[in-house]
Amino acid sequence: MPHDLPPWRTVYKQFEAWREDGTWDRLMDGLRRAGRQPQRAAEPTAGAIDTPSVRTGAKRGAVMATTRASK
Repeated sequence: MPHDLPPWRTVYKQFEAWREDGTWDRLMDGLRRAGRQPQRAAEPTAGAIDTPSVRTGAKRGAVMATTRASK
């Protein structure tokens, strides 16, 4: 932790309290709504994750697995 912040245990305790009482969820919901384009709905209706390649096999020669997204 940077020297100008409280000890990490204090910071983490506060983080846990905010996580448990829903503060982080409310904060992220508000940021998501504020960042969405005005012509779009406040709540997203779908999400997509595109991972074109995944490396596996850290030892005996890495294997490259590739998947192509259908459009």
